[in-house]
Amino acid sequence: MINNDNNSKLDMEQTQEETDREGRAALEALKAGSLGDSVDTVDPGAAGGDYGADQIQILEGLQAVRKRPGMYIGSTSEKGLHHLVYEIVDNAVDEALAGVCSHIIVEINRDNSITVTENGRGIPVGINHKTGRPAVEVVFTVLHAGGKFGGGGYKVSGGLHGVGASVVNALSTWLEVEISHEGKIYKQRYERGDVCYDLKEAGTCAPEKTGTKVTFMPDPTIFEQTVFDFNTLKIRLRETAFLTKNLKITLRDFREFPVIERVFHYEGGIKEFVTYLNRSNEALYPQIIYCEGKRDNVYVEVAMQHNDSYNESCFSFVNNIITPEGGTHVSGFRSAITKTFNNYARENKILKEKDPSLTGDDIREGLTAIISVKIEEPQFEGQTKQKLGNSEARSAVDSVVSEQLTYFLEQNPQAAKAICEKSLLAQRAREAARKARNMTRKSALESTTLPGKLADCTDTNPENCEIFIVEGDSAGGSAKTARSRATQAILPLRGKILNVEKAREDRIYGNAEIKAMITAFGTGIHEDFDISKLRYHKIIIMTDADVDGAHIATLMLTFLYRFMPELIKQGYVYLATPPLYKLEKRNKVWYAYTDEELAGILNEVGRDSSNKIQRYKGLGEMDADQLWETTMDPDKRVLKRVSYDEDNLSEINAVFATLMGDKVEPRREFIEENAKYAENIDT
Repeated sequence: MINNDNNSKLDMEQTQEETDREGRAALEALKAGSLGDSVDTVDPGAAGGDYGADQIQILEGLQAVRKRPGMYIGSTSEKGLHHLVYEIVDNAVDEALAGVCSHIIVEINRDNSITVTENGRGIPVGINHKTGRPAVEVVFTVLHAGGKFGGGGYKVSGGLHGVGASVVNALSTWLEVEISHEGKIYKQRYERGDVCYDLKEAGTCAPEKTGTKVTFMPDPTIFEQTVFDFNTLKIRLRETAFLTKNLKITLRDFREFPVIERVFHYEGGIKEFVTYLNRSNEALYPQIIYCEGKRDNVYVEVAMQHNDSYNESCFSFVNNIITPEGGTHVSGFRSAITKTFNNYARENKILKEKDPSLTGDDIREGLTAIISVKIEEPQFEGQTKQKLGNSEARSAVDSVVSEQLTYFLEQNPQAAKAICEKSLLAQRAREAARKARNMTRKSALESTTLPGKLADCTDTNPENCEIFIVEGDSAGGSAKTARSRATQAILPLRGKILNVEKAREDRIYGNAEIKAMITAFGTGIHEDFDISKLRYHKIIIMTDADVDGAHIATLMLTFLYRFMPELIKQGYVYLATPPLYKLEKRNKVWYAYTDEELAGILNEVGRDSSNKIQRYKGLGEMDADQLWETTMDPDKRVLKRVSYDEDNLSEINAVFATLMGDKVEPRREFIEENAKYAENIDT
């Protein structure tokens, strides 16, 4: 995702960072189960007020959620808004995991409310004797209430804390729930978390019909914007369907005419997921290797296939929740394939007695894999739900994969040979890359020599410094003249950099332009990467506003994503936004960054023969003053911060493979599907 970031509003950046810190801390507390009714303390230094016992505020019920929404859904941005949908959908998926739900329908209504309907058992409508209220009301109005705490309602669940439904309710202007059960339809409505009326019978249905329908309207006083993005929901729901074989998920958008509908239903589950992720590459063998089994009460599913690329694309899930940092289930998978492939290669004389063993990196080159486990009591390290800690998951995955992968290799000798041969080539390239890396390390990390083409800044505090990566000597010359020498460095690159999606690491280390970037940034790459050595806290890709410029920017982003992803993850990477047009009229100058903006300016100043409009084809057409004023001046420019959502890593990976891979058809389909999101493409 790319976010607009006007750097003249530094207070907004700081506020977002504070919000992120608050959200992370609160989520950790939430995952620990320590957040119920929240206690909000008054700042003793605020406005000179007294600070005593009466200044302690107790937020009852769902007030805490509305007071500090970021503590429960991470943020009130677009990501937090869509998180509301995921919470309700995840509850429906838990019904599917329990084997009692086969179809989930998600609808974006014309008024931008959301309806989620599923044919599960239906939330219980009977009285909860502990509270004296209907169980469905408890689910939607009480934090940490649900069937996921060992009461026998669910054996495995993505949601662990029982806060999803109640949090969505609290952060909605209104929410309505309908339950079909035993021939009757029950209904209840809430407004900003408060019950509007007691649960009531609202009609009848077929006796065999069961399920829950939830409709909610996000509260505009809580969220920065309340317009749902169809594409964002599509990506998440497609992944959910892949991970839950035979579950059908339908997504409809009633805001469009005709209504847009997508149906996701994969009988092959994660096997089809691997096929989807590999669609932009050539598979090394036709089969999908599939391993399934249960050990120590851990259900294991693994699907994998090698392709002709050089990148590892392995994604892990626990109870359908992605674990970006892996964990014990990934450790078990890696141990199993390393051991099994080496045993096969030795036994079949592919590896001679004196040959070194294949490493895991060698074997996983070009591997796409999905590792999915279902476990009753998952334990996550750091309580961020990003890394699994259960020791039994490691042994379960290792056992299932080792056994079934051994059978596959014995029964499919051609596929086994192709994998081993690719691994041996990777081993040789790894040794060549090690030598090249050592040379790069010496020049980049052990000496003070920076690339000769780099015009460095004089300030040595990385927090104050930014580097512009510019294509071509012409634009580089203007940028060097325009820059603020104290804090702005310029690194011009010659032509298009190497496409790292189609190159092994040894070639990458040998590429002059990439070596220049590695050396200038100072962090190293892969296992050498050390973000504390980053020399600039803003890495700004500045390319022409045309197709070639977009391609160059994509090549650079591909390199950063594959070899320095932490730079993107921590928000250090930006795209500059040069103007498309310059309008002069009666000694006044306006710059327009889009066709729409130009039209707006013309409507304001008048359309007549005195208008002088210049269409910029490239940065080199601007003189230094223009480049500074429009694109480099921190007080006036607009930067786009590049970020990515770790919940969508598999889709991000697939997009890079599609755009940078050899296959034309997937790229054409991607461009056609996403053309409406493109702006100002100069054809």
